[in-house]
Amino acid sequence: MWGFTGILGKLIKLDAVLIVWYRVFIAALFLAFFFLFTKKSFKIDRKHWWKIIIVGLIVACHWLTFYYAIQLSTASLGILCLSTTTLHVTWLEPIVMKRKFSWLEFGLGAVVIYGIYFVSGDFSAKELNALYIGLTSALCAAMFAVFNGRLVQDLPSTHITFYELVVGFIGISIFLLLTGKLDASVFNMTYSDFGWLLFLGILCTSFAFLVTMDIVKRLGAFTVSLSINLEPVYTILLAIVILNEHKLLNINFYIGSVIIIFVVVLNGIIKHFQNKKLNLKTKNHE
Repeated sequence: MWGFTGILGKLIKLDAVLIVWYRVFIAALFLAFFFLFTKKSFKIDRKHWWKIIIVGLIVACHWLTFYYAIQLSTASLGILCLSTTTLHVTWLEPIVMKRKFSWLEFGLGAVVIYGIYFVSGDFSAKELNALYIGLTSALCAAMFAVFNGRLVQDLPSTHITFYELVVGFIGISIFLLLTGKLDASVFNMTYSDFGWLLFLGILCTSFAFLVTMDIVKRLGAFTVSLSINLEPVYTILLAIVILNEHKLLNINFYIGSVIIIFVVVLNGIIKHFQNKKLNLKTKNHE
């Protein structure tokens, strides 16, 4: 489902801002119904509000830049840029989580940059612009992942997601209002666009998130995180089948893709064994 999010940036014939505006609205509405159906309380501690507002706006910026990069270039490029998120997490986590800096992760990040060099070898000015916007999206993704890592220690992940979606919707609504774009024209779309927006908001966002939480309990965090890290593979394969993007991309793109995806998967495996070793030490110490 997450592999489809990049594809939908091409299939939905709306501006990137409107795609994200509809996505956060539909996803928040679905989660609100979930809360009501399961009789969950909407209440959260007020002291966390300002953190949720900041992260909610970062999430909105992440999706806006992600879809804008895709619309400027290809779904494959957009998702490949997003896979560099782990590079930014390398230097963000030690600052936010007070964790020791990892030179191994930094080295893996350097290899990712080498992969990007292959990908962007013969890009046009427009494609380079899409690359920079896509990398900005990855930075935003790393920021909200790390900040949410702190928030989840104090709040349920469902509540964090719901209120961040609400903040994102309000933030984009204000932007549309200030730019004079929040009018009847935002509802002009084809039945196809409407169907894809529902698919994006409900299945690829809210439902995927809720199901992932349950799968983590059944299969473990490592299996799930590794599956999510393979998102670039799913997206690129879907882009080849659905969008025929293989006709637009050269061999250098795929060489760079293999390098980046290899590093992303390797990083997930290394982290898994590091956590296992740390947990074993903790048990022995106890």
